[in-house]
Amino acid sequence: MNRHLLLLALCQALFLINNVTFIAINGLVGLDLAPHAWMATLPIMGYVVGGALAAPLVARSQMRWGRRASFQIGLAVALFSVLLAAFAAQRHSFMLLITATVIAGYYYANGQLYRFAAAELTTPDWRDKAVSLVLAGSVIGAVIGPNMAAWTRGLTATPFVGAYLTLAVVALLAMGVMARIRFPADPHAGKRAVGGRPMRVILRQPVFIVATLGAAVSYGVMNLLMAATPLAMQVYGFEFGATALVLQWHVIAMYAPGFATGWLIDRFGVLAVMGAGLVLNALCVAVALSGVHLHQFVAALVLLGVGWNFLFTGATALALRAYRPEERDRAQGAINIAMFLTMAVTSFASGAVVTTSGWPWLNAGSGPALVLMAAALIWLALRGRRTAPA
Repeated sequence: MNRHLLLLALCQALFLINNVTFIAINGLVGLDLAPHAWMATLPIMGYVVGGALAAPLVARSQMRWGRRASFQIGLAVALFSVLLAAFAAQRHSFMLLITATVIAGYYYANGQLYRFAAAELTTPDWRDKAVSLVLAGSVIGAVIGPNMAAWTRGLTATPFVGAYLTLAVVALLAMGVMARIRFPADPHAGKRAVGGRPMRVILRQPVFIVATLGAAVSYGVMNLLMAATPLAMQVYGFEFGATALVLQWHVIAMYAPGFATGWLIDRFGVLAVMGAGLVLNALCVAVALSGVHLHQFVAALVLLGVGWNFLFTGATALALRAYRPEERDRAQGAINIAMFLTMAVTSFASGAVVTTSGWPWLNAGSGPALVLMAAALIWLALRGRRTAPA
């Protein structure tokens, strides 16, 4: 544990304030501006599509300029994109709002690398714990993000313009924090462009396949249900304050377990923790299908959050065992691309399904992905192969 790791955890918290606020308001702003209700979550989809498109660019910038400079570029893009989103909401331009969220995806792709950078700020025996603790820093964002969206939605005559403007301040604060982090010199910087094994060899490893699938399924299922929650709760007559409460507890549940997940991985093994996350996701679906009262929304989203934490943190820890240092940028970029593409599909599906078929059908639709993930974990466990790089 050290100062730089704590500062990175604070950057993760600020990153989550941006993410949670985007999830909380983009679907509602989209519903107000879109020509058809089923298009409401296209701004959320734009955010993750932008992340998928930016992932290769981010990997190259990390390779060329290193961690801190690349992260600062991402924060500068975040600042520009939220100002553009505020302008789009003020002008009631749906297409400009989507453009802003696609641009913001560059910041999303950058922020998704904070968890990997955490492993570089500590000793090898603390890598899993460092990843878990930096992700746990998001608890701050979990508390502030939904409340900030609720507090700032009426700051201007046009709803939610104030929320976007507040995110500009958050981006400036994050730039100041990032400037104080000193990442270690990378001895493999000159080798990553050409060094290491071919990408096809890395991709064929069972450990890499399951780690990538774990990242994609954890974020895909979580995004499918969380992105639709504000719309579903509005359909069932809840005020935005109740929606903010549900999202707050959901994101707290996503990241608060991070204070213990690394130790659980050390104690029980990474596959056991990922399996526990999968069970919690299934319980989330069961609770969501049981009714649409406020306590059921809260309980389902809390289960979803803890399940995401176990599955995603486990997938990240598993991925660290699947590549060599000189293969870092290519391997991490491939994982994030798979994750972003899955999220892009679920972002669109969440709005389309919840506005046409309803909340129950949306939850039931996550079942096949959970079954696929369960099969993958069983497959890797039965192989009994060690998870260190070849």
